[in-house]
Amino acid sequence: MFCILQSGAQDPHFSQYYAAPTYLNPAFAGTGADHRFIANYRNQWPEISNGFVTYAFSYDHNMSDLKSGVGILVMSDRAGSAALQSTTVNFLYSYKIQLANKWIVTPGLYFGYGYRDIDFNSLVFGDQLEFQSDGQVPTQDLQASQLGSVHYFDVGSGLLIYNKTFWVGFAASHINEPNRSLLGEESQVPMKTSVHAGFRVPLYSGMFKKKRISSLAPSMVYQRQGDFDQLDIGLHFLYEPIMIGLWYRGIPIQQDVNDNVSQDAIVLILGVRFDRLETAYSYDFTVSELGPISGGAHEVSLKYSLDLSLRSKVKKPEKFIPCPTFNK
Repeated sequence: MFCILQSGAQDPHFSQYYAAPTYLNPAFAGTGADHRFIANYRNQWPEISNGFVTYAFSYDHNMSDLKSGVGILVMSDRAGSAALQSTTVNFLYSYKIQLANKWIVTPGLYFGYGYRDIDFNSLVFGDQLEFQSDGQVPTQDLQASQLGSVHYFDVGSGLLIYNKTFWVGFAASHINEPNRSLLGEESQVPMKTSVHAGFRVPLYSGMFKKKRISSLAPSMVYQRQGDFDQLDIGLHFLYEPIMIGLWYRGIPIQQDVNDNVSQDAIVLILGVRFDRLETAYSYDFTVSELGPISGGAHEVSLKYSLDLSLRSKVKKPEKFIPCPTFNK
């Protein structure tokens, strides 16, 4: 009765976008003070059977002597009852250019390799329905013979400008628009562009005039991919070691233009930060027409910084300052 001629989708998205910095922009590679390990987990719409589950792991290192940053990002996304699995491995590089007044410009890029497949045994074709619904009877459907996995290369770049309290960046992913069709046809990934910015306001007076570090950090991320766009905007508060964030995702002025969701979610972030270890949990309260029946989205991030240097531990003036974030 119905025929779907075309469908649209976007890349996986983390509500804690600055907890996955190298996924947001390859220019963030090496913007920490030393070696940095980050793990991210997202479970979107858990109350809907076989929703979306995304894992990411990244490592990056600030090579201050070479004015560079290097890193690697591994990401895996699973969607749907047939376990549509997409896995990518990205190699990252950034270069730091020091300007006057302690401003730093950092261009970055990534080269990636992707693999995508599906659990064929979980699919049920039309000619199997008359026998049994579990799909164990062999199918004669021509589409099944064409179904397989796909390998592809991916390229992206970004630019980051920052000082000790402010940052702004631009990133472009899938510049080569790789083909990810499982049927040997054309199914290109549209290029994704994003603009992100924020600033940190230290709090030194009143009830916050203590030894504990405290600050407010408003920030935003705007992303566009194909016909879809999205805006995340919010505020993060740090009263060390406690972190609290409140964010809004959606573009209300669009009023669902071109099938975009004008009101998507309210995000609450809670976390703790220590000297080298940082972890946070966030929950997306769905405010779109999908409503609370989806179960929202759960997200966990874990970040660990490690100094593997064999040099003297005597602190020296930093040639290139680490990029600030809302929790530092």
